[in-house]
Amino acid sequence: MFTGNGIKLFTGTSHSELADIIARRLGVPLGKAEVTKSGIGETNVRIVESVREDDVYIVSTGCGQVNTALMELCIMIHACKIASAKRITAVVPLFPYARQDKKDKSRAPITAKLVANMIQKSGCDHVITMDLHASQIQGFFDVPVDNLVIVSPDAGGAKRATSIADRLGVDFALFHKERKKANEVSRMVLVGHVQGKTAILVDDMADTCGTLCLAGQHLSEAGATRVVGLVTHGILSGNALQTVMDSTLEKLVVTNTLPQEENVAKCPKIEVVDIGNVLAEVIRRSHYGESVSKLFNEVPY
Repeated sequence: MFTGNGIKLFTGTSHSELADIIARRLGVPLGKAEVTKSGIGETNVRIVESVREDDVYIVSTGCGQVNTALMELCIMIHACKIASAKRITAVVPLFPYARQDKKDKSRAPITAKLVANMIQKSGCDHVITMDLHASQIQGFFDVPVDNLVIVSPDAGGAKRATSIADRLGVDFALFHKERKKANEVSRMVLVGHVQGKTAILVDDMADTCGTLCLAGQHLSEAGATRVVGLVTHGILSGNALQTVMDSTLEKLVVTNTLPQEENVAKCPKIEVVDIGNVLAEVIRRSHYGESVSKLFNEVPY
């Protein structure tokens, strides 16, 4: 039985609702931390309770004011480190700047690597994240990274689709995409047969939803009877909700790695899967030194 002894769970301002869900699942109270801003916009953090020799987990996700959330995370890690925490784990469901993971043009930064360095230098010993945009981001860290679903939405998209299709015992199809610039697809070619079938579009994140909805349109035109979108991170920026409403998607299923309450209220096609229990089980297993890889085949209830 999990007692919660020696474990402390803290959160910043990015997604306190998810932190509450994790805390309830673990049966531990959220740690007391004061996060404020000064008059010039600097983030101030005060850890109110002792963390000496504790196993500390800090929940922060890359949404809303992403830069603020990132600085909160780094400062909280540092505060716990100099307060003699035994081990510090960053629980980052949506990794900030994950899409800036490679040098794709001259003088372009690899910002995901910079973020990894910031988190490590703050004093982090371990990172838990979900569905990294590119699996090579794990290699940016010199500390252990538990990536609960490893995908690369472009080169690795076919591998992810075939893996899911094999488990379900269904056929799969894929799109070949050509982009002129980020978030803008110039051409899509469907490879596979969807006539008379239910098509499930799977990706790691939905931002403007332009690509996802365009794919849905192509699938409907190719004879798919139903089209459902399934993504891990529902960023849903700009006119994304209206784009989804106007699309042929029957529904778009997202997880609560980001707050989704407002999106659900505005768009009836949005459905949310709670991943708080999964993250809580990862924390429990990590705390007791148990295997995390088992969760790839077993879903906690």
